[in-house]
Amino acid sequence: MVLYRGRVEKDLERWVAAGHVSPEGARAIRRDLAARASGIAMPSVLAILAAVLLSFGAMLFVAAHWQDMSRLARLGILSGGLWAAYGLSGWFFARQMAGFGHAALLLGIGLFGASIMLVAQMYHLDGHPPDAVLLWAGGAFLAAVLLRSNAAYAATIAIGAVWSGMETAMLNGVHWWLPPAVVLVGAALAGTTRWRPGFHLLAMVLSVWVIALGFLHGDRHEFEIVTAIGLMVMAVGLVGGAAIDRVLALSRPAICYGLVVAFSGLYVLQFIDWDYDRLSEPWRAANGMPLWQLALAALALVLGSLWLGEHRDNRPLVWLGYVGFSAEILSLYFRTLGTLIDTSLFFLMAGLLVAGLAALAYFIHKRRSGSAEAVS
Repeated sequence: MVLYRGRVEKDLERWVAAGHVSPEGARAIRRDLAARASGIAMPSVLAILAAVLLSFGAMLFVAAHWQDMSRLARLGILSGGLWAAYGLSGWFFARQMAGFGHAALLLGIGLFGASIMLVAQMYHLDGHPPDAVLLWAGGAFLAAVLLRSNAAYAATIAIGAVWSGMETAMLNGVHWWLPPAVVLVGAALAGTTRWRPGFHLLAMVLSVWVIALGFLHGDRHEFEIVTAIGLMVMAVGLVGGAAIDRVLALSRPAICYGLVVAFSGLYVLQFIDWDYDRLSEPWRAANGMPLWQLALAALALVLGSLWLGEHRDNRPLVWLGYVGFSAEILSLYFRTLGTLIDTSLFFLMAGLLVAGLAALAYFIHKRRSGSAEAVS
């Protein structure tokens, strides 16, 4: 919101100077922006940090004195602390102190997780360890839905990511239950608070899962699948953007996450060697293909994303395109170091390609600017 307001302020100054917006209109726009400001207050930030610290402190204190307590005392401390945190959360919410209410709820979620672990230890309950983390995530999710708490949603996503990581480590393979869990939490988020950072957290977790799919599925280097999934997400965001945004404005970030996944797949195919004997063949990619073919595909992807980001005013996509282009060029340089003739030819070809695209973009921009002036 702060960055958005900064851009609007600069635009307003220019529009007022050009006479497009009156000073009274500019003041009205500023008042509207101030009324809709939704910054995070420092007391709420400190309260949430205190809740996290108190959760860990309670876990360590109880664990340190665990053997000296009777079972009844242990259960009393755990259940009393848990319900006290939830009761305090309700008390804060009832008095319109939402920041402190979310912090107390976060404390309750932390104590709920500690109770699960310590009760399992107390009664020597053996089983599948990730199931305990899943139960913890389920409790956080229930609190998030019932109390419409963004902090609880963040805790749910973080604990769910830990659950999936534990399952993946124990299976040494793909944890297929994560995507349905992400869809479930995303649907609940869309039906309650519509908290945009929550959707970004879900997208990051799902992106990591898709990229890991290439390492874990089949013969452990199936990054063609990863690239295809990323391209498909980008295509859905492009083609179905209007329909998606009518429900939730998520098409632009979806294109960005699709680019990250698709580029990651192409990058691993090029530079993460499975057969170290191929290091002696610098123009042979990790999957055995000619490196220049995959390199051109990666460059086409990032350059196309740069153009798309500029065309649709999607700044994150532009910056991701710059990062991908830089990573690709630097990796090609270090990978092909020592084959100067071949390397120079490739960079000359890539330079000519980019120069041609720059010229094309310039002429398109000039033509559109001329059309806009003619219409006005």
